[in-house]
Amino acid sequence: MIRRRDAMADQRTRMSTTPALPVLDADNARFIGGGVSIIVSSRNAANAPELVRAHGCRVSRDRRRVCLFLQAGQAGLLLADIRKNGRIAVVFTRPTTHRSLQLKGDDAALARLRPHDAARVAGYRDAMVAELEGNGISEALTRALLAGGGDGLVAIEFTPVAAFVQTPGPDAGKPLGSTP
Repeated sequence: MIRRRDAMADQRTRMSTTPALPVLDADNARFIGGGVSIIVSSRNAANAPELVRAHGCRVSRDRRRVCLFLQAGQAGLLLADIRKNGRIAVVFTRPTTHRSLQLKGDDAALARLRPHDAARVAGYRDAMVAELEGNGISEALTRALLAGGGDGLVAIEFTPVAAFVQTPGPDAGKPLGSTP
């Protein structure tokens, strides 16, 4: 009984931090949906972090929700953390410019894959090949880095409740929208 009450209180806390307006503007939504490196993290009850590379994302039309695509076999510990606490932090970085954005959420959960998500992941991989070629990284190496295992894709969806500029420089760490 206590465990259920704790879970219900935690769910109310998560819902109370959901912003009234979307955290992402149209430009940043396009940015995170393009050829950017995506690193997803969560933490366990002991605050030990778990990281995994995402293979693309989808932003909802109203820009209130973000869906990330992960390889199930690479993300086991992260998925376990998300199932337990719903906490997520994601960093999106364009390798050729180092432009970076971090999103945080507290309601992350497994989501159903949509029919066009596999094509979205393939398009993401192609965009990353083009992006990394600008840094002198071969197509073969990029495709190896982003190769999917035989275990299939999983999706995690969350509501961004905070966003930060993470581009190296004087504005790194500032909340999105607070820089001139």
